[in-house]
Amino acid sequence: MKRMIYLIPKAGNLKNLKLIPDELMNPKSNEVTIQIKAIGLNFADVFCIQGLYKAAPKENLIPGLEFSGVVINKGESVTEFNIGDKVIGVTKFGAFTTHINLNKHYLMKLPEDWSFEEGASFIVQALTAYYAIKELGNIHSNQIVLINSVAGGVGIYANRIAKKFNCTTIGTVGSRNKIEKIKNEKIDFILLRDDTFIENLKNILANRKIDLLLESLTGKYFKPTFDLLAPQGRAIIYGASNFATHTSFPNYLGLAYKYLTRPKVDILKLIEQNKSVMGFNLIWLYDKNEYMKKLLNEIIELNMDKPYIGEVFEFNQLPEAIRKFQSGNTFGKVVIKLN
Repeated sequence: MKRMIYLIPKAGNLKNLKLIPDELMNPKSNEVTIQIKAIGLNFADVFCIQGLYKAAPKENLIPGLEFSGVVINKGESVTEFNIGDKVIGVTKFGAFTTHINLNKHYLMKLPEDWSFEEGASFIVQALTAYYAIKELGNIHSNQIVLINSVAGGVGIYANRIAKKFNCTTIGTVGSRNKIEKIKNEKIDFILLRDDTFIENLKNILANRKIDLLLESLTGKYFKPTFDLLAPQGRAIIYGASNFATHTSFPNYLGLAYKYLTRPKVDILKLIEQNKSVMGFNLIWLYDKNEYMKKLLNEIIELNMDKPYIGEVFEFNQLPEAIRKFQSGNTFGKVVIKLN
C-alpha cells in the first residue's frame, strides 16, 4: 500500500528530512499494520536526525519512536488485535510515517478515554521515568527526589510516579514561564536553574540530602547536585539534553567543548561516599519486549493522570515541530497529529 514517510537519506541536518511517498509491504504473520493518527516527539529523534544517536542508522533513516493509530490489517498469527482497534505503539525508529507494520509485541490497546494524541505521549516518557525511578532508583516511601527538566514529558511522569511513593519532589526548570504551566502537577518545590539554583536547593534541603537524582542535562549542575546526594543515594542518567542544539545541524565545536568539559565521577570516591551513578538507554528495553510489557502494565496499575500534551502540530509541520522542540521552550509532550 502507499504511504508517506519522513526520510533522512543522510543524517546530520534537519534540512535533510524529506516527506516522500513510499510503498509498505503486507504485514508478516506476527505483524499489525497501523494507520498512524499521532506521533510523539522525543530528544532521541533530534539526536537521530543530527547523526548523534549511536543506535540509529546514519543513512536512509525514518525517525520516530512512538505513535498511536488504528489497526487496518494484520498477519495470520495475530489474535490479540482486530481490524479497527485503537492502539499505542513503540518502535525502534520508523514512526515518522502515515502507516507502519509492527510486531504485535510492541503494541497495546489505547485506553478508551484517551485521545490519539495522549496515546502517542505515553510509552517513551512513562517508561523512561518508571524504569529510572523504580527499576534503577529503587525508590522507597518518603524519600527526596530531585527531577531535572520537570516540565518535560519524562519529568512530569517522574514527579507523578514519585508522588505515588509519598516522596518529596524537587523539580527544576530552565525558564520561569514553565513554572506557572506545571503548577497543578503537585510538585513540592520548583526551582529555576539560574545562578541561585544551588543555594536555593540547599535552603530547601536544610540538613537533609537527596535520595534520588534524575539527571537529563549532564551539564554544569550535575556535580553540585551529585554532591548533595545522601549515602546510598542514586543518580540516574537518562538523557543529555545539554548536548542538544537549536540549529538544523550540530555545532561540532560546541559539542566538542561540552564533551571535554562534561561532568566526571571518581569511582574510588563512590566507594567512600556510598553513592551510585547509573545510566540507561530506552532502546535497550526494545529487545526485551516481555520485560517492557511487564513494566508498562505496572505503570498503568499506578492509575496516574493522562499524559500532558503541550503542543500539537500537523503532519506536514513536523520539521517545524522539531525546531520548536529543539528550542527548549516547550512543556509537556509535543505531538504530531495526522488526519
